[in-house]
This record gives sequence, C-alpha cells and structure tokens, in this order.
Amino acid sequence: MSFCFNFDLPAQTTNPEDVDGNKLQNGKKDEDNTKPTEPVKEAKEHLPPSDPQFLLDDAVFETVTIGTLPPLHFLNETVFEKTALEREDGEKILSRTAEQRSDLISGVYEGGLKVWECTYDLLELIEKDGETFGGKAVLDLGCGAGLLGILALKRGATQVHFQDYNSTVVEQLTVPNVMLNWNLSQHPLLTKCHFFSGDWSTFLDLVLKMDPPTKFDIIFTSETIYNTVYYPVLHETLQKLLAPHGLVYLATKSHYFGVGGGLHLFETFVEERGVFSLDHLWDGEEGLQRHVVVLRFKKPKDT
Repeated sequence: MSFCFNFDLPAQTTNPEDVDGNKLQNGKKDEDNTKPTEPVKEAKEHLPPSDPQFLLDDAVFETVTIGTLPPLHFLNETVFEKTALEREDGEKILSRTAEQRSDLISGVYEGGLKVWECTYDLLELIEKDGETFGGKAVLDLGCGAGLLGILALKRGATQVHFQDYNSTVVEQLTVPNVMLNWNLSQHPLLTKCHFFSGDWSTFLDLVLKMDPPTKFDIIFTSETIYNTVYYPVLHETLQKLLAPHGLVYLATKSHYFGVGGGLHLFETFVEERGVFSLDHLWDGEEGLQRHVVVLRFKKPKDT
C-alpha cells in the first residue's frame, strides 16, 4: 500500500512556537505562514439522502480486514480520483486538488479524500485491545472516509457522529462509505449516525446547541495535528465534547514536513493547557515515525 504526501502550503520555519503567540521554545517569533486565508467554513449537518442507493451506483470499493475486526468497505481511492469531475462538488475541491496535485490546501481542503496511514495504525491498535464500543457515543473527528466511526458502529456504539471540514468529503465519501457497509435504506443503524461538515469552532457550537447536547465516550481523530494554527480550536473541541471519563484516541506522525505540526508540538501544547493527560499507546520506529496516543481528563491530583 503506497501513500503520497503533497501539501499546498508555504514552507514554515522550523522554530516551533505556541499558536497563541507564546513561544514553545526560545527563538525569534516568525510570521505564521500556515494560517488559512479562506473564511471560516460554517458547520452544518448533512442528512442522509432519502434514497441512499443512488450514491452507490457503479461504485467500486475495496475492503480492509485487520485481524478479528469486521471487514470495512470504502470507495476505491484511485477510481474516486478518476471520476472526481463527474461528482457533485459545490466547494470545487475535487477540481482544485486535481489541478494542483495537492493532498491539502489549507483552509480550503483538509485532506479528507484519502485514507491516511495513521488510520490503519489506530485500527490495528483497536483490534489488539479488543475495544467493542458497546453502549458508547463516538465522535470521528476529521473523519474523511469514516473508517473509525464505521468500525464503532459495527462494534456496538449507540451513536456515531462523523465530522469533516469539507461538505464534499462528507457527501461524496463518508456517507457512501457508511452505506457500503450496510443496506441502510431501511437499516436501524441509520438513526445512530449524524454527519457534519465545517470548521471545528462552528461544529462545536452546533453540537453544543443540539437537544439534548451530546458528550462522547470516545473521540477518534487521525492525522489532524499537522498544522499548529488549529491546536487551540482542536483542544477546545475535545475539552467541551469529551465525557468526563471519556478517551480521545489520536493517531499522528511525529512531524509533518512542509506544514510544521507534529506530535511533539501538540504534546507541549496539551501539557501547557493542563486539561488532559497524554499517554503513548503505540510508537512506530520505522520510516517516518508514527504514533497512537490517548488523552483523558486529568484527575485533581494530577493537576
């Protein structure tokens, strides 16, 4: 399985610093070149179509099977890319990514059309630990193809919220992938799914206004800490949506070249905020180092 990393972002200084303006380490403060120039993308909920089968007409899909996990079906990435211009795309991200040959355009398209390799790391860890999600509310934050949320549904979650920055990703990839895994036109699991697009700050506001408001027992987020600019809103989202005894599973690379973020910077940011403890569950040593970590609220004696 091969992976390509193309980021349409200006090169960023290697001198890491706090995204609030406070330096994470000594060094001259530089202008932040990774801050999105596009306006904030307002969050919205996407209701599944009344006739979901049309989303799967002529669909070419592949299946990932890891150990004892149930098989997970998702649209074939190569076929999806080749047919991108035939799909509905109000955001025009499919044509822009094709023209610019970019896997990420900051503030415009945040990489949700690919299944990034850290997602597979987290799936393997779930298989090893035997997590079943029975009776739990789960959030797949920055879901892309939605494999983590789909697994939670298959293993007994009571509800799963899928969120991605781009509405095109949710409508053309996430929802169809959920449909691929069940005949959901009449399936009761459909009532357990909620789909959202938009910026994390407006997504947070939208979820907090829901009646009743939802707190999540488990939050999955994979390959979402590549840009330090997003750390404050990501941290706030996790803090306000995680249940008191909930867990955040984060899969990430040590460093994202050309973008500037990575695990070390995020660990420092989390430590300075003092809200969560962060523990390493798995550390890959080969190639570009990858990690799976877990965040939980600190107990009073830990603060």
